[in-house]
Amino acid sequence: MHGVKITADCQQLFCNSLVIMDRWKGRVALVTGASVGIGAAIAKSLVQHGMKVVGCARNVKQIENLAAECVSSGFSGTLFPHKCDLSVEEEVLSMFSWIKAQHQGIDVCINNAGLALPEPLLSGKTSGWKNMMDVNVIGLSVCVREAYQSMKERNIDDGHIININSMSEHRVVNNADAHFYTASKYAVTALTEGLRQELREAKTHIRATCISPGLVETEFAYRFFSQNQEKAAASYKSIKCLQADDIANTVVYVLSAPPHVQIGDVQMRPVEQLT
Repeated sequence: MHGVKITADCQQLFCNSLVIMDRWKGRVALVTGASVGIGAAIAKSLVQHGMKVVGCARNVKQIENLAAECVSSGFSGTLFPHKCDLSVEEEVLSMFSWIKAQHQGIDVCINNAGLALPEPLLSGKTSGWKNMMDVNVIGLSVCVREAYQSMKERNIDDGHIININSMSEHRVVNNADAHFYTASKYAVTALTEGLRQELREAKTHIRATCISPGLVETEFAYRFFSQNQEKAAASYKSIKCLQADDIANTVVYVLSAPPHVQIGDVQMRPVEQLT
């Protein structure tokens, strides 16, 4: 009997989640870094749930292919590819102007784009540090600001801003190549909590959330260890990693929480990951 009741409760929870996700159907989401990996999985999932999704990245061809895949799969939403370099503020502002002209504005902002370069504190290049800050911190903050302004001018009181962060926001691993990247992720943690406080001061019900994954099997390691592809591959073979869809499912979970529930930070690791 207990097993039957648990199954029924889980089924009811799943149904409640779908009902709450229904309120997002037809509404507009922005997903940055939507060309590959986690961003592509999030964009696809939101389109599957009936949302209009603007997916942006520097490589727009991959998003165009994903949009065609969503159409062929019969998803009820639509993916709109948009080329944008988040390290260039003018391009970000132009993208938000395009969204306003084409879709009135956005209701959900998923700041997924991120950059990791192996630039140690004692020997790293200043240009690499600036590049990481421009994308991971400044670009994210510009998107947050413009997303909020878009919601405010349309009296959207139930919007959501989700920052895809990293477990690197919670600990400093003993790897010199990752230390500056880690600092940028600590900044995202502070920015998300600062955003939550400012939203409360503005007396709005727009929510702010961090999602902080551990090791996810994407293109991330291959870019980070671009000079050593064998090392990149080995990092994903060492344990059973999270998959991009796991993060996309978590985004749906956060969006499907009742409007009065504020999910601040979701930490998620592979079960086999130690740090």
